Amino acid sequence: MYVVESKGGAIVCMLLSLFFLGTWPALLTLLERRGRYPQHTYLDYTFTNLLAAVIIAFTFGEIGTGTLEKPNFLPQLSQDNWPSVVFAMVGGVVLSIGNLTTQYAWAFVGLSVTEVVSSSITVVIGTTLNYYLDDKINKAEILFPGVGCFLIAVCLGSAVHASNAADNKAKLDSYSNDPKDGIRAKAITDSDQANTKRVGANDVEKGVASTEKAKFGTALFLIDLEKRRAIKIFGKSTFIGLSLTFFAGVCFSLFSPAFNLATNDQWHTLKAGVPHLSVYTAFFYFSISCFVIAMILNIIFLYHPVLNAPKSSLKAYLNDWNGRGWALLAGLLCGFGNGLQFMGGQAAGYAAADAVQALPLVSTFWGVILFGEYRRSSRKTYTLLIGMLFMFVVAVGILMASSGHRK
Repeated sequence: MYVVESKGGAIVCMLLSLFFLGTWPALLTLLERRGRYPQHTYLDYTFTNLLAAVIIAFTFGEIGTGTLEKPNFLPQLSQDNWPSVVFAMVGGVVLSIGNLTTQYAWAFVGLSVTEVVSSSITVVIGTTLNYYLDDKINKAEILFPGVGCFLIAVCLGSAVHASNAADNKAKLDSYSNDPKDGIRAKAITDSDQANTKRVGANDVEKGVASTEKAKFGTALFLIDLEKRRAIKIFGKSTFIGLSLTFFAGVCFSLFSPAFNLATNDQWHTLKAGVPHLSVYTAFFYFSISCFVIAMILNIIFLYHPVLNAPKSSLKAYLNDWNGRGWALLAGLLCGFGNGLQFMGGQAAGYAAADAVQALPLVSTFWGVILFGEYRRSSRKTYTLLIGMLFMFVVAVGILMASSGHRK
């Protein structure tokens, strides 16, 4: 099997993982904003997320000739390594629940803030656990200042959300008195609503200027978005979204330490002579449990939706091809992103690999480009946003610099 052994190779894996893991949430958010049922999207995503693990296992996990100490993927499937398999599958369960939770949190508090808060919780808890599980192979004097930068970033992220929410409220409050947001200067009428429905969702997302289309950041854009999206949020407390985000962050903070235990057996649960699970075998079991729990929960949510999501059915899901390609792509990006994170973590330490939790850098970029987040916001919001992104750049650099080398 192929093993990443150099620090440079580990950093390349982390950077690719950072891009993939920061991009797939944007695709799912895009589909929800276009009105696609979140249950349909997540079911599609789940299939290709598992497919990515299978591809990694049968390629990287089968390259070259295995040894007794480092067997290839297929021989490990028949070995007596169930304690490690259980750790891997527990990691898959908590990741699946966390990902499913964030899909609803994105609608309530936005893509950028959800990713900032959940990622920061992941770093603070997960990185600390991984540091001690990895026998302190990372440089503490570098690692923990990086964790501190993430804490500062989450505070700035919360401030960005509060400031942007105030900006949006001011836009909506003033709209009824002075609707001059780059669209026709008159109140919303039934005719306007009919015109809005005829506008392609893709055009609205891209902010194409037209007398019939709302521009990014305007009050009418916010109102139109609420009409089209699958999860309705107007009038809902942001406490719901923040609670979901914090819960997701706790889930995310546990999956990497569980995977670490699966591949390195720090608690000595394997019998003497049984080799540790390879990254590829552990990721395979990890992804199977992720797939199973996602299928069970989303099929339940089809018929018993939560948080005012629309009700659906298996038949409706099978017939819904609108945006399916994007959902399938999101699953592949997430699967390969997780696999690359684990490959890098096995080489340089899972604490350093948590640098990929700087994925809000990528998510915020897509949030601004695709969804018009923070368009026409106040100077205060822009200042806080720049500060948040700057701290994330510093944090990811520091965590990568703390990389050690596993013996």
